[in-house]
Amino acid sequence: MIRFEPRENVSSTYAVLVPVIAGIAALALAAIPISAAGADVQGAFIAMAKGAFGSPFAISELLARATPLILTGLAAAVAFKAKLWNIGAEGQLYVGALAAVAVGSGAISAPPYIMIPLIIAAGMMAGGTLMLVPTLLKTKLGADEVVTTLLLNFVVLLFVQMMLEGPMKDPMGMGWPQSEPISAAATLPKMFPRLRVHWGLVIALVSALIVFIIMTRSVWGFEIRATGENVSAARHAGIPVTATYVKVGLLSGALAGLAGVSEVAGLKGYLTADLSPGFGYTGIVVAMLAGLSPLGVVAAAIFIAAVFVGADSMSRAMGVSNYIADLIVALSLLCVLVSGLFVRFKVRFVRPKLPKKKEAEEF
Repeated sequence: MIRFEPRENVSSTYAVLVPVIAGIAALALAAIPISAAGADVQGAFIAMAKGAFGSPFAISELLARATPLILTGLAAAVAFKAKLWNIGAEGQLYVGALAAVAVGSGAISAPPYIMIPLIIAAGMMAGGTLMLVPTLLKTKLGADEVVTTLLLNFVVLLFVQMMLEGPMKDPMGMGWPQSEPISAAATLPKMFPRLRVHWGLVIALVSALIVFIIMTRSVWGFEIRATGENVSAARHAGIPVTATYVKVGLLSGALAGLAGVSEVAGLKGYLTADLSPGFGYTGIVVAMLAGLSPLGVVAAAIFIAAVFVGADSMSRAMGVSNYIADLIVALSLLCVLVSGLFVRFKVRFVRPKLPKKKEAEEF
C-alpha cells in the first residue's frame, strides 16, 4: 500500500533538483515521438543542442527568445504566489506593445534617454491597468479571474487588430496591417553587432532581481506570500488583502506589458497581430517550472527558449517537425506538476496489516 505523508521541511537543494530532473525527464520522454518519426534520437538531441548553444548566433537567438519569457514568467510567478491566477499575460503583452508604439512612433520627439524610459513606462502602465480590471472584479464582485483574464486576451487581440487596420495603420506599409515603426530614439539598442539580442535582456534580468528582492526582503513580499498561503489567516492578522491583490495585479500586468515593449522596441520595430507566438501562455509554464521563484524564472526561461530554438535547428537538420518543442514544453509542465507532489509529500510503501484470526470459541 502506498501512503503520502507531508514533508515537514524541504531542503533548498531538493527543491532546486526537482525541476531539473523534471526537465531531463521531459527530454527523455520526447525521445519516444522523435524515434516514432523515424529520426535518430541521439542525432536529434545533438542537433537541438547545437541549434541552441553551438554558435554566437545561436546563443543570441536563445537569449532573444528568453527575454520575453523571463518577463511573462515573472508576471505569472508574482500573481500565482498570491493565488491571483493571471492567465492574461498574452493580452497584457499586446497592450504594452500597443502603448509603446503609440508613444514611440512619432507622437513625442525626444532623445533616447527620455524616449526609452517613456515607452517602458507607457507599456507597464497599460499592462498593469488591463490586469487591474479582473483584479477588481475578483475582489469586489468575486468574479473568477481565470475566466476574466483568459477572455480579455481575445478582446485585446481583436482591439489590436482593429487599431492596426484603422487609426494606427502604417500608411507606408503597402496595405499590410501593421503599425508605424518605432522611432530610432525609442528603439532598444542591440548588445552586439549583427546579433539580435538587445538591452531588453538586461531589463528582464534586472526585473527578476527586483522581484526577488521584493518577494524575499520586503513587507509587501511577506504580505503576498501570506495572502497566497491563507487568505483568511492573512486578513485576520491585519494584512490588507484587497490592497495586496490590487498591487500584485498591477505588478503582474506591468511585467507582462514590459515584455510587449521589449519585443516591439527591441526586435520587430513595429506592431503586428502576430507579435507574440504565445509568450504569455508559455510564461505560465516558465513560472511553474521555476517553482514561482523569481530567479528560477530566468533559468526556466532559458531552458524553454533553448527547446524552441533548438527544435527549429533539429527540424531543419533531421526532418523532424519543430512542433516537438511544444510537446517538450507540455511534458516539462506535466513532469513539474508530478514532481511537485514529491516535493510536498513523502512516499512510503506500507505493508497492510492482516486481520488476526479469531480464536475458536470454547463450548
